[in-house]
Amino acid sequence: MTKNPLVRFWQSTTEKIANRLPLKNFTQNTSKWFTVDDEEIGEILAQIREQLPTTEALLIGKPQSGKSSIVRGLTGVDADIIGQGFRPHTKNTKRYAYPSEDLPLLIFTDTVGLGDINQETDGIIAELESELAQETNRARILILTVKINDFATDTLKNIATELRNKYPQIPCLLAITCLHEVYPPEVVNHPAYPPESEDLNRALSTIKQDFAELCDFSVIIDFTLEEDGYQPVFYGLEALVDAIAELLPEAETNTIYQLLDKTATQQIGDLYRDTARRYIIAFSSIAATLAAVPLPFATMPVLTTLQVSMVGLLGKLYRQNLTPSQAGGVLSAFAGGFVAQTLGRELIKFIPGFGSVIAASWAAAYTWALGEGACVYFGDLMGGKKPDPQKIQSLMKESFQSAKTRFKSSI
Repeated sequence: MTKNPLVRFWQSTTEKIANRLPLKNFTQNTSKWFTVDDEEIGEILAQIREQLPTTEALLIGKPQSGKSSIVRGLTGVDADIIGQGFRPHTKNTKRYAYPSEDLPLLIFTDTVGLGDINQETDGIIAELESELAQETNRARILILTVKINDFATDTLKNIATELRNKYPQIPCLLAITCLHEVYPPEVVNHPAYPPESEDLNRALSTIKQDFAELCDFSVIIDFTLEEDGYQPVFYGLEALVDAIAELLPEAETNTIYQLLDKTATQQIGDLYRDTARRYIIAFSSIAATLAAVPLPFATMPVLTTLQVSMVGLLGKLYRQNLTPSQAGGVLSAFAGGFVAQTLGRELIKFIPGFGSVIAASWAAAYTWALGEGACVYFGDLMGGKKPDPQKIQSLMKESFQSAKTRFKSSI
């Protein structure tokens, strides 16, 4: 059995979900074949959530002080996805769960409006206190973000003081950000970590002294965008994770380390793919049966409906709930290059006898390729990446060729 607790949680979830899916009931009415009981799945997810080593990070700092950059560094999610992922939680906070709301490993709560003279500090404090007052089994940490050249931090200190006085058991980390803004003009890239310069050290010393009584630990980081030209992009990431490790329980710390490990991410993706293929083989087999009808174009509408249903169901497995029209749109987005192959499959039915056999194998292979493409598409979304249609179509072509041979020999 794998020793990776993150993978074990995902394996347990997918196995339980798979056991509740009606894949064995092919003799039942078709309307029930591909139905997932939301109530039962909800119960399973609730049980798994109780066991997940989830960490909730409350990010407190002014706009542009590096809060979203910390989310990018810890999750690897694109900047655009992060921006879209944060949702209003209360009047003064937004929330982002990674990798999903259903099974979150990291939950980031971001304060908004700090530094706005029209914003009431009391309101922000009240909302954060209300958040922290809720009983939960999640590990929590306060992360204060301060730009290295920003010394107008009275509002931030007032908020941190109120929270620490009321919840002293919740650890607090000071993250000093945007180091490059005080680099000397001749410095065009990050120096060896930690950086050493007189101006930088003077600013660091001042900020650390201001927050010395409020924070348990401090770290200096500079998370930039690729186009900014600084390398590495996540300068000080290892120091940030080590600092969090000093403040969080071991299970939560191990989870964060594993999220940064691409091997663990790949294993999670493989577990979802293995579960999805149980659906794909079922849909592919039904597609082969339908396509064997020796009437050119007569089965295309039914096959298209079947494939749209498969995409919708796979989306549900990956926690992307789609309407039939949305599922059809997703299918069109990454399957456009296969239209000609679909038409060819139908035209070949004009060959007496032999044509229907080939059409059946092609329909099964085509449906299989669509399923594989949908898994990559939804997997990218769940992992916070932008799906690449060209990459998906390339994978589908390979899947189509291998599946065509496999299904031809079995039909």
